[in-house]
Amino acid sequence: MPRRHGFHRSCIGLGSALWLAAAASALPGFAQPAVQQQSTTAPSAQAPALSVEQARAAATRVFDVIQRGDAKARYSQFSPEMQAVTSPSMIAATMRSQPKVLSYKLLSVQSSLNGSTVEADLTTTAGPRTVFLVLTSAGKIARYYFDRIDDSTSQVASQFMQALSTGHFITAHSFLSPLFQSDITPEALQSKWLGLQRETGAFVSLGRVVEAETTPDSRLVLVNVQFNRLTENVFVVLNNANQITGLDFPQNDQAP
Repeated sequence: MPRRHGFHRSCIGLGSALWLAAAASALPGFAQPAVQQQSTTAPSAQAPALSVEQARAAATRVFDVIQRGDAKARYSQFSPEMQAVTSPSMIAATMRSQPKVLSYKLLSVQSSLNGSTVEADLTTTAGPRTVFLVLTSAGKIARYYFDRIDDSTSQVASQFMQALSTGHFITAHSFLSPLFQSDITPEALQSKWLGLQRETGAFVSLGRVVEAETTPDSRLVLVNVQFNRLTENVFVVLNNANQITGLDFPQNDQAP
C-alpha cells in the first residue's frame, strides 16, 4: 500500500514531496507537515503596476489574439515563467480543443504589487465565462483563472487532472486559487508532476471521480489515477468557489 506524502504551499522545493495545500487543514484528517521551509530570497524591487488604461489595452491585445487564433502571438504574450512550460505548437493544440471566444467585455481592473488583474466577461461557443487575467508590469500574462463557482466540483477536479496529466501545465495552473497560483509557478507544477512519476511510474489513465467530503469552506474530491506501478487516488481540495487549494499525491514505498 503506498503511503501519502505532503507538500505545504509554504514548503515549495522540499525534495519530491508534493502537498500543494493552502487550506487542507480545513478538512478532517489532513495534517500539516511538521517541517516548513522559510524563504531566504531577498525581496526584489517591484516595477510600477500598469495603469488602468495600460492594463485594459494589454487585456484587449490578449483577447484579440485569442479570437484570431494566433498561437505564436499568444505565446509571446505569456511571461517567461509561463513560456517555460509551453510552446506555440502546444498553444495551437489547446486553442483547437477549447471553445472559441466570440466576443468579450472588459470589466474591473485592480492593481497591486503582484500585478494588475483584469476581469472580463467572455461569450464563447460553450456559453458565457468570466475570466481574470493577472498581468505583469510589462503587460505579459503572469497567470489567469476562471470563475468556476457554478461548475460541478467533480468536473473541475477532473478537468484539472486531465490538463495536468496531458502536460498542459498552464491550463492546470489556471484551476488553482489566486493565492495558490502566487506560490507555485506552472514550471514548478510540471516539475512536481514529473517527479511524482519517477516514483509511481508513468501516467496511464484517469478513472472515476468521487466527491468525498464537504465542509463549509472546503471540498475533497478523489480522482482515481492509474500509473504503471500502481493505481491510487489523488486528493484534490477545493474551496467553496471551486478553486483548487490543495493536492495530495500518492508516494510508492516500493519505488526504486
